[in-house]
Amino acid sequence: MELNNFRNPNLIKKIVNDLQDWEKPIKIMEVCGSHTMAIGHWGIRKLLPETISLISGPGCPVCVTPSSVIDSLIELKDVTIATFGDLVRVPGEKGNLEQARANGLDVRMVYSPMEALEFSKEKETVFIGIGFETTIPGIVYTILEAFKRNLKNFSVLPAFKLVPPALDALLSSEDTDINGFILPGHVSVIIGSEAYDLLPEKFGIGGVVTGFEPLDILIGIKKLTNQIKINQPTIENEYSRVVKKEGNKQAQKIIKKVLKVEDALWRALGWIPNSGMGIKEEYQDFDATKKYNIKVAESKEKTGCRCGDVLKGNIIPPECPLFEKVCKPNNPIGPCMVSSEGSCAAYYKYER
Repeated sequence: MELNNFRNPNLIKKIVNDLQDWEKPIKIMEVCGSHTMAIGHWGIRKLLPETISLISGPGCPVCVTPSSVIDSLIELKDVTIATFGDLVRVPGEKGNLEQARANGLDVRMVYSPMEALEFSKEKETVFIGIGFETTIPGIVYTILEAFKRNLKNFSVLPAFKLVPPALDALLSSEDTDINGFILPGHVSVIIGSEAYDLLPEKFGIGGVVTGFEPLDILIGIKKLTNQIKINQPTIENEYSRVVKKEGNKQAQKIIKKVLKVEDALWRALGWIPNSGMGIKEEYQDFDATKKYNIKVAESKEKTGCRCGDVLKGNIIPPECPLFEKVCKPNNPIGPCMVSSEGSCAAYYKYER
């Protein structure tokens, strides 16, 4: 199907009209930050009846990175820190990387982890390995390339996060009220739609893997309302043009070669079992946590910032007392306003 068909106004109008009759109040969580931006960009919340609420989850890797990671990096000396752009403004308790760069720390923004390998020819370089399953394979490939080249001046700080364990933790908490999930398209390309089978099997809640066009998302919402109506939660794959049930086996293989599953600290969600990935001993020469004795620890949120409650879907951004009054894109108090995929940034840009 051509891309324009996923923006067909007649098909969109038909689904929107069908949804207007929905009477039971439900909450559907979109897990992916790209979905959050797409929902805002296309004005999808405004098309839905008041009975269907779309809430954002912990789908922004920058937003869930603990501030202690930032603080540890600021403390490093005589190294180049390479990172994706959004992370430089994420606040730690000691400031952010952008401020540290102004004070002399060598911080460089990259589009690919492979760029960081080139920096290591000049100086000891640490690449900040943040991201979900989508970005992990590319970073793993970079570690393998560094191993192949026998580079001694390159390492990765593994701050990787895995989506399914986070959903498990969300649904296991007492204060969660979610009726269905719009599941991430990019992540699912790697892990496959079958990775979410725990949702209906363990919690009796369904999900739909969708793409990012307006019709993709609306079809996903319609499928979820159908599941709820007949009380048959399941995992459906609306994004079958890209996502396979089993995912990308080659990408999974390369990840398993270099990384191991371990517990991880998520901002606002705390420690979640088996929700992160560390570097295996065979490649520990490229593990920045080992090389610089970096420890990740829990830290406090900024006073008044409710980014944590936004990440858990307990509130929407305008319900935070700082939103738009103090916390703005040019003065972000919490990470949800920093990242281009953060819920607060999306609301500020599209839904004020």
